Amino acid sequence: MSSRRDLLTAPFLLFPSKAATSRPNVVLFMSDDHGAWASGCYGCSDIRTPNIDSLAATGARFTGAYACTPVCSPSRMTYMTGLIPSQHGVQDYLLPRDSYGVDSTRFLDGHPTWSEALAAHGYTLGMCGKWHMGDDDKAQRGYSYWHTVPGGGGTYRDPEFVTNGTRRKLIGFKDNLVTDGALEFLDTVRKKPFVLHLPFYAPHTPYDYQPEEFRRPYRDSRFPCFPDTPPHAWQNPELAQHHGRRDSKLGYSALITAMDHNVGRVLRRLDEMGVRENTLVIFTADQGWNAGHHGVWGKGNGTWPFNMFEEALRVPLIWSHPGRIAPGRVIPSLVSSYDFLPTILDYLGVPAPKGGRRPGRSYTHLLRGNAENWRNRLYFEYACVRGLRTQNLKYIERTKEFPSELYDLEADPGETRNLLGDPSYGKTLSGLRSELTQFFRAAGAPSIEDWHATTKQELHKYPQPKP
Repeated sequence: MSSRRDLLTAPFLLFPSKAATSRPNVVLFMSDDHGAWASGCYGCSDIRTPNIDSLAATGARFTGAYACTPVCSPSRMTYMTGLIPSQHGVQDYLLPRDSYGVDSTRFLDGHPTWSEALAAHGYTLGMCGKWHMGDDDKAQRGYSYWHTVPGGGGTYRDPEFVTNGTRRKLIGFKDNLVTDGALEFLDTVRKKPFVLHLPFYAPHTPYDYQPEEFRRPYRDSRFPCFPDTPPHAWQNPELAQHHGRRDSKLGYSALITAMDHNVGRVLRRLDEMGVRENTLVIFTADQGWNAGHHGVWGKGNGTWPFNMFEEALRVPLIWSHPGRIAPGRVIPSLVSSYDFLPTILDYLGVPAPKGGRRPGRSYTHLLRGNAENWRNRLYFEYACVRGLRTQNLKYIERTKEFPSELYDLEADPGETRNLLGDPSYGKTLSGLRSELTQFFRAAGAPSIEDWHATTKQELHKYPQPKP
């Protein structure tokens, strides 16, 4: 008879499986600027995501997954390290000179990552897609295969890639070309445990090019998932042109469907290789996106001051592993991007690297249906803005020159009524403020007024909204 310890150390053997005794492979898909709302399995049937929906049907879908920071570079740093921005030193997206070239910095240096831990335990790692954490064109952090377009954005048509040190212009749609590299990597690891990290560029701006096959399904759409709300007073002027614009809605939707198509290409290759049963597939996004929600087009920096609206923070998160994770499970517990490192290493039985005061927790027991003792508290940070979310409340704290916010998400899920001055919430507000201060103090962060003290990058200058 198995001991209790045996059962606890093998929590994912939910069904008998020949692959259960093998070391699992991992495929990590990550979309860019992709709100959880913008997928079929999350309720938007108008946006076509059949492959993502299939992953959700075969695995566990989280409905309370959030990014710690609603912008790309710091969010990716948190996924990789389990640290919050004031710990890893990146508070906003990296400018081109910090991303690649002679002045580029490897912002991950000095911070252990899950990728290095897996490489040290015998995994072969490939990174195909968007990096945007510094020195983008060079392989690092345990990866032996590297296929990327340096920097955080740029055209979707005929981009210039760097593949294992070789720079070349490729012809076609960028995320198709990203996936070509991913399939090439898979061809090299047929008999080795592998990790494929595939961070897509879609559906990030610009909306300059989407192949017609992905635009066609939306030609007659009324885009019911895109609210036509009057622009927010804080709207970032650089993105204001997209408000209510039909082609922006079409471009965003088509890019998601194009990305989903490439998810399907990889899944089919796993089936052809005969390794799908022994491969953990994860789908998530670096952060969310407002597409008219709250009168904002953009993520956290879609406004100035920055926002932490639900749509900017909440991300899709799906874990699918046939034979080990029960299909069709929906997990409402609140989890953060800073929980990813402890979870992926726990799932694979690899010790977490030492160093740093990581705030995250492993949510492996949530994957097997046990939410006991899980505390639904999340903490957010983006430069001069910090936040705390409970099951029903959200408190957003800004530096003294900007207003703070308090929302009762149960009574007001649209975050339309700021309750900061409501005396009936006075005691609640005091408790949330104290809890937020204690969290950042325990993490070794400076006070919010000194947020820039640990920042290591050149910060972007934001245009002010028109009065």
